[in-house]
Amino acid sequence: MLSKSYKPIHGLFNAICYFGGDFHGQAEKSLMRSPLLLVLAAMVASALPAEAQGLQNMREQDRAYRATQQGQILPLPEIRARIRVPGAQFIGAEFDGRVYRLKFLRGAEVIWIDVEARTGRVIGRQ
Repeated sequence: MLSKSYKPIHGLFNAICYFGGDFHGQAEKSLMRSPLLLVLAAMVASALPAEAQGLQNMREQDRAYRATQQGQILPLPEIRARIRVPGAQFIGAEFDGRVYRLKFLRGAEVIWIDVEARTGRVIGRQ
């Protein structure tokens, strides 16, 4: 089973092998080959930014985990326990190495709260 990050590349490789072969001079198949390859290449290219974002999130998580283990920052569950937004639902967090950015949803309103990771002090709201 291929890992998720190799599936788009594997599909493109298969398409090139299938459509890139010798069609023995069949002009109509040759004309179809170029647009199909362009569509397949566009599909693969559109999947790559999502993979890059997934890798970015993994690095973010790794950085937070290491800093927590070394006692440099507070863990996210402890930060979340300290921050309350009445009537809002917690929907996610980002971490940049020194600041947790907590995201809450109250109705249609998105509320961002920036918290210093080392101390747990709120440093900004939007």
